[in-house]
Amino acid sequence: MRRRVVIMGAAGRDFHNFNVYFRDNSDYEVVAFTATQIPDIENRTYPPELAGSLYPEGIPIHPEDELPSLIRKEKVDIVVFSYSDVSNQYVMERSAIVNAAGADFMLLGPSSTMVIPEKPLISVTAARTGSGKSQTTRRVCGILKKKGKKIAVIRHPMPYGDLGKQEVQRFATYDDLDKQGCTIEEREEYEPHIDNGTIVYAGVDYEKILRQAESEADVIVWDGGNNDFSFYKADLSIVVVDPHRAGHELLYYPSGVNVRTADVIVINKVDTASLDDVNFVRQNVTTMNPTATIIEAASPIQVDDPSVIRDKRVLVIEDGPTLTHGGMEYGAGVIAANRFGAIQLVDPRPYTVASIAETYRKYPKIGKLLPAMGYGEKQLADLQETIDRVECDAVVIGTPIDLTRLIRFKVPTTRVRYELQEIGLPNLKRVIEQKMPSL
Repeated sequence: MRRRVVIMGAAGRDFHNFNVYFRDNSDYEVVAFTATQIPDIENRTYPPELAGSLYPEGIPIHPEDELPSLIRKEKVDIVVFSYSDVSNQYVMERSAIVNAAGADFMLLGPSSTMVIPEKPLISVTAARTGSGKSQTTRRVCGILKKKGKKIAVIRHPMPYGDLGKQEVQRFATYDDLDKQGCTIEEREEYEPHIDNGTIVYAGVDYEKILRQAESEADVIVWDGGNNDFSFYKADLSIVVVDPHRAGHELLYYPSGVNVRTADVIVINKVDTASLDDVNFVRQNVTTMNPTATIIEAASPIQVDDPSVIRDKRVLVIEDGPTLTHGGMEYGAGVIAANRFGAIQLVDPRPYTVASIAETYRKYPKIGKLLPAMGYGEKQLADLQETIDRVECDAVVIGTPIDLTRLIRFKVPTTRVRYELQEIGLPNLKRVIEQKMPSL
């Protein structure tokens, strides 16, 4: 008999694990996915055109809080945990819930889930959301382009819409983002690459995505999401750690997988973190992976127009996932507001509505700044209404995108930008040349 399976996820790793391990595996029957972490991604169906011949009706997606009853009702044998950026304790609490309901608890590792590339591939992952993966990926792409290589970035999945239409997505222009109805969270990851002239792929079926990207690129760069490990076996694995959250490389899943398997570990934000925290992180990663090359780096900020900030009451808008499940209490926007003389950071919490207010209830440590939540049209409308209600003189936009393309602002705005800056040697250029001499 086929063993009955539920896959716990958040519209990303869960679908990948199904595609590469369970889809055509007649030893298992996946009876459901569960969904959490991202608003409004449950109560859908993983469509039959993606699920394969064993699942002609597709596979239902339930809210995660239904998991115990689902295990009992469907006589589930195995529950596979398939999302990231959660504490080790959180993972084991879910294991206890699963075991208590009568099922086995499974974690699939890299060897069971990584697709083998045919072209050279560099992966960039991290110990936590907001560590600096994106600017590290952009830095790697810049180095490869100067060597005359044609690059394609493959981004960790964010399929929050029509799954059947998102099997393979290719983004080369802003029009591509508009046509595919990308959320703020997707735009935050894709726009900076597009601005640099880099093609971005994403979607649901990551073997198909890889093969299409390889058809037009010399080198593939995996741009990871959260702190998940790569979907592909890399020729060079780069992992970014964050001393502002010193110790999280030990305490979060699957940070320990990334650090232990890294060829290169980038300790980012050394310019703004304390020396004690930088040294603590260095000691941790060196103990976990003594053969990895360690690079120190900063993410210096640039502000388009500092005069918009000076002597003003400002609303700061920061990257949403970094503040929510990433657990950061501030970002580049707050740093810029303080550095360039804002007289007040306006607290948006009294002005929030609907799903934005719910975000603060779920993540009470966010504080006096606004996460750029926009996982769908309704949440984007809630974000717009919240911003309209806030009484401030100016807005500091600390997200990686041009938010003015999606939101109307009644007061002046200025953007904060940041790029990776390696400090001393070794640096990424030297490491790429040493470890991938064929490039």
